[in-house]
Amino acid sequence: MKPMKLERAETSRPAVTGELARPAASADQGSPLGAYPQVRMRRNRKSPWSRRLVAENVLTTSDLIWPIFLVDSGDARSPVAHMPGVDRLNIAEAQRAAEQAAKLGIPAIAPFPYVERSLRDPTGSEAIKATNLMCRAVRAIKSAVPEIGVITDVALDPYTSHGHDGVLDDRGVILNDDTVAILCQQALALAAAGVDCVAPSDMMDGRIGAIRRALDAAGHDEVQILSYAAKYASGFYGPFRDAIGTNATLIGDKRTYQMDPANSDEALREVGLDIAEGADMVMVKPGMPYLDIVRRVKDTFAVPTYAYQVSGEYAMLQAAALNGWLDGERVMMESLLGFKRAGADGILTYFAPEAARVLKAG
Repeated sequence: MKPMKLERAETSRPAVTGELARPAASADQGSPLGAYPQVRMRRNRKSPWSRRLVAENVLTTSDLIWPIFLVDSGDARSPVAHMPGVDRLNIAEAQRAAEQAAKLGIPAIAPFPYVERSLRDPTGSEAIKATNLMCRAVRAIKSAVPEIGVITDVALDPYTSHGHDGVLDDRGVILNDDTVAILCQQALALAAAGVDCVAPSDMMDGRIGAIRRALDAAGHDEVQILSYAAKYASGFYGPFRDAIGTNATLIGDKRTYQMDPANSDEALREVGLDIAEGADMVMVKPGMPYLDIVRRVKDTFAVPTYAYQVSGEYAMLQAAALNGWLDGERVMMESLLGFKRAGADGILTYFAPEAARVLKAG
């Protein structure tokens, strides 16, 4: 049997000579719809009022969370060497910072402690004490400015003598489940002190679910959890570690529990697990080098998603601005708007008070 021969229907086609053939436009048609000169994209950019109306993303003070550093000291402030313009604050000064944040319209602050070396040990036992610097600061801040949101880290690195976020065995391996048990106690101590939201930043497996169960069982069911769900093993944390004093104590690195910067799909798995375990909000850290992760997280899960403009990002922009290489205010605002464009609902940034002043000034 011979194979059937398929005949191709003949169609008439315009001859192509010189330019590619296109439908002829009549005299009254003008140019095709959606092309220059009918469409001039610059028209919507011509005036400030028009640019405001067509803006796709808007940065407001409500998008800002201000990280501050605490120190147990008689001195009100002590500068952080690698973060120009950032100081460690004692508790009284932290209260004033919270008052300043409230006046500027910043919804929340995120304090981090500088813990004296004499208080650090292999298990981070200071972290679970009701009298530690963080718990005392939370009580003082909430007493002075009850309307400000206080978001506190849950992690052991400021409290351990080895600088890691968890406890180690004799081989130097982080013990996941042993660490999670301590993190639960730390979260309970912070909740009892009056914190509004705990933010586990340790990247131990299963810690969100364990902390949620512990908080609920103790009657702290209204305490929120902002999970550092996609926290990368990044070189951008250096100045932060100087600020909390772990640069000098950290043994090795954190690559066995923080994420590989090469991975993106893994971040979605991490975020999905934390949401399933009870996280109210999730965070991507660092920020600017990982805006693609912010976008994927927001598009995939549609949950409140935050990003942390970390110390290294801040230090780079500040150093360039102080050297006159960049317009400091302009790049600050541009960088923050970039987080919004990527899908972030809010940004943890050391620029928060300065950015709030710029926004209030219009």
